[in-house]
Amino acid sequence: MYNVLSFLEESINKFPQKVAVVCENDRLTYKELGDYAKVIGSFLISKESVRTPIIVFMDKKIDTLLAFLGIVYAGCPYSLVNPEFPKTRILDIAKVLGSNVVVTDKEHMELAQELFKDLLVLDIEDIKKGDINLKGLEIVREEIIDYDPLYINFTSGSTGMPKGVCISHRSVIDFIGHFTKLFKITNEDIMGNQAPFDFDVSVKDIYSCLFTGATLVIIPKSYFSSPAKLLDYLVDNKITTLVWAVSALCLITTFHGLQYKVPSDVNKIIFSGEVMPIKHLKMWMDSLPLATFINVYGPTEITCNCTYHIIDRNRDYEEVIPIGKHFPNEKVMLLDDELKEVKAPGVLGGIYVGGTALALGYYNDTLKTDASFIKNPNVVGYNEVMYNTGDLGKYNELGEIVFCGRKDFQIKYQGHRIELEEIEKAIMKIDGVIRACVIFLEEKSKLYGFYIGDILSKDLHSALKEMIPSYMIPTKLVAVKEFPMSKNGKIDRKKLLEEGLK
Repeated sequence: MYNVLSFLEESINKFPQKVAVVCENDRLTYKELGDYAKVIGSFLISKESVRTPIIVFMDKKIDTLLAFLGIVYAGCPYSLVNPEFPKTRILDIAKVLGSNVVVTDKEHMELAQELFKDLLVLDIEDIKKGDINLKGLEIVREEIIDYDPLYINFTSGSTGMPKGVCISHRSVIDFIGHFTKLFKITNEDIMGNQAPFDFDVSVKDIYSCLFTGATLVIIPKSYFSSPAKLLDYLVDNKITTLVWAVSALCLITTFHGLQYKVPSDVNKIIFSGEVMPIKHLKMWMDSLPLATFINVYGPTEITCNCTYHIIDRNRDYEEVIPIGKHFPNEKVMLLDDELKEVKAPGVLGGIYVGGTALALGYYNDTLKTDASFIKNPNVVGYNEVMYNTGDLGKYNELGEIVFCGRKDFQIKYQGHRIELEEIEKAIMKIDGVIRACVIFLEEKSKLYGFYIGDILSKDLHSALKEMIPSYMIPTKLVAVKEFPMSKNGKIDRKKLLEEGLK
């Protein structure tokens, strides 16, 4: 198999009339999904050369998925550009991509035409009215190989210019095969998609469903502002599998959503993005006693995830939940500052990853690619590329990898090296605290601890004095009602700082 479209086509052959995707009151069968995708692809092959990125400028919905698949049929990689982004970021992304074509909808047509003045801007509804050009699609298909780019997702760059992570068909095919097998995702599953479509967690939702013939239920972003509405949607659609960011799961438990309604059909919860607070994990596990919970880890550059740990209900995770062991066909290494491998338990090392799942690099940015995707100096005789995640880890006594924060979250404060996550864990252990987030302002040399809970800040301060050294206690402890979330489901630390210190 060398093209992800084989996932879709095999599911069409097996389950032509089965519902493939749902978004509120809209739904398509696998056959309808495939037909629309071929129509869109047939139109686009006359508008763009193969392997040239095509921008998708829409919110998350069924038509967005159709645009993705149609672009793939045209032999091109897709890149979703969120219409809610600031205009400067949108233009920066477009500059990196060098695209000629934009696919949008009527809702965003005016804005798209304003922003992409020199590009061909197409309305998805108009494209869907065309015909299928089987011969043209066959010619494109014969040209595409598994190493060709499938999608380009953008992450923030240290220089201010977004970095376009370019992922191949090969990487997705390799990863999804292992992901679905390990976690027993089958055609009987109904997956509730939380992640935005320009965030790689959604790759697991989309391609796991296409690969197995499962049903994808798209959850609109607005539902995450109303836990009751969100839970009703999960229950009504009989969702079985959640591949969610930690913050999205914590949103429900923070607002006592599971006391309102339990989505009892859920049998798998796969979480990632941040360290899962034990209190919140226990709430979910108590509400779903038969469900499997899995902690997965990995940056965008390695195609979703590189390690996993299946939660053992009989194990004590009060100290930490490990990120576990590597996925099949992925090499995960801990290396010291001299890039020598660290194997002894308890010794900190940088997390590096190698294998088929690695990205092709950063699109149109050789310098950043060469800086992060480097040769493994511990391998001789051939060139093994590995990716420097920028994260820190260590082995526990069981040989599992434990995530120890980002290198840039390890701060120097009052002459001491401090891990912000260690302070957050201490705060979370205190009764009356639901969630915690610690932020360091280097220019002011101040630590701020934000928390959700009913404990007074002075009482929290007193409790912390019994648990951690004084130099680790935040300069200011601030109670907030909720943590603002970024579009990819993580805590928006910049916004939290701005709103929390008002």
